[in-house]
Amino acid sequence: MLRRLHHEQPDSFAFTPENRVWAEAQIAKYPEGRQASAIIPLLWRAQEQEGWLTRPAIEYVADMLGLAHIRALEVATFYFMFQLAPLGALAHVQVCGTTSCLICGAEDLIGVCKDKIAAAPFTLSADGRFSWEEVECLGACSNAPMVQIGKDYYEDLTAERLGWILDELAAGRVPAPGPQQGRFASEPAGGLTSLTQEAEGSMKLNASVDLATRIGDTVKRIDGTEVPLITPWRRAGAAAEEAKTDGD
Repeated sequence: MLRRLHHEQPDSFAFTPENRVWAEAQIAKYPEGRQASAIIPLLWRAQEQEGWLTRPAIEYVADMLGLAHIRALEVATFYFMFQLAPLGALAHVQVCGTTSCLICGAEDLIGVCKDKIAAAPFTLSADGRFSWEEVECLGACSNAPMVQIGKDYYEDLTAERLGWILDELAAGRVPAPGPQQGRFASEPAGGLTSLTQEAEGSMKLNASVDLATRIGDTVKRIDGTEVPLITPWRRAGAAAEEAKTDGD
């Protein structure tokens, strides 16, 4: 499939101060001369910040890494996770259409997207807030059918439930991600059949959903402030340099 940059582009791009610190920390993971290894996380962060990957963002990342612009463009156009055209400002819905989800009702979910968002994938809704696409397996086969919105999985869906989720998002409310039909994770629909004692006093939400909900890292992260910046490799490097200086 031929992938090209969108015909309309902004004039410029720059990371927010928080994202710039984050990006520099990613580059610092790699030895001198290997900074290009950080290109995928930096492009991804740029996409999170803007909602899609623009030409100025690609060139900005290339400049940070000391790469020719074409090298960064090659990466951006190769991986389908990089969105090269504007997406819904509020939510982009990725519907899994692979086997497990397909036989469990993915086509019904696509129908909801066509009715509520736009008839064709990668087309903005009338208000510009939503878009959708069909994607390959998202790895939640035991909770089929499901969609990914931002970084969140909404699983065990019905057409009615997906419609409700979209309505909630449109109203400014973020439904809790994870299974939508009462399951904690991917246990049998009728409840646990083994290790039943583990159900006593268990968390209300499974670990990934609980963390995302607790720190506000749901649906779309764009400015870099939602998750603390933890860079132990930088501290270790500084300690090693200090020890070397003391030894000298």
